[in-house]
Amino acid sequence: MSQKAALFDLDGVLIDSEGVYYEFWDKIDKMFPTGIPDFAASIKGSTLKHIMDYFPDRDVRERIVEMLVEQEQSMKFVIFDGVLPFLDDLKERDIPCAIVTSSNEDKLHKLFAQHPGFADYFKVVITDSQVTRSKPDPQGYLLAAGKLGCDPADCYVFEDSFSGLEAARRSGARVVGLATTNSRQSIKEKADVVIDSFVGFKI
Repeated sequence: MSQKAALFDLDGVLIDSEGVYYEFWDKIDKMFPTGIPDFAASIKGSTLKHIMDYFPDRDVRERIVEMLVEQEQSMKFVIFDGVLPFLDDLKERDIPCAIVTSSNEDKLHKLFAQHPGFADYFKVVITDSQVTRSKPDPQGYLLAAGKLGCDPADCYVFEDSFSGLEAARRSGARVVGLATTNSRQSIKEKADVVIDSFVGFKI
């Protein structure tokens, strides 16, 4: 029997932060208009490097990064209800877990500092510095599966964003959609299973 694995996106899946980031990027788009409809929603799941491509002016990019650092310095990371019991269940069954996020390592350090022991659930953590192609490219999930020594087809990916769900699908993994950021209706065709949260969710 092949080794199964669970691969998790971070924002909107493990931690309740999407609302904060939506407000931040919506504010940025008002300050430095991109002309893209609902810009804050359209970039969900993208790496910062990819997002910066929308802002060609160097001074603007530097200002945005400064504002983002300020935002995350004071940010409180809230783990969704049901996440820890589910991770405990996976741990008891010896199912390895990974985080695959478009966020940077500094943010992960802050998250793990606020929640001691949370990092212990994950054998692999993939951040923006380890990928060259942002979601919806499956690179991050394929890299995580490889580092865990698992076939992508034996992995279950937990995602909430459209770009993340597409990346998961393209990796060849089985896809569990979280209806935390987008409606069940809008993601049901993009996932094998859709859940509202991890509360009461079992393997």
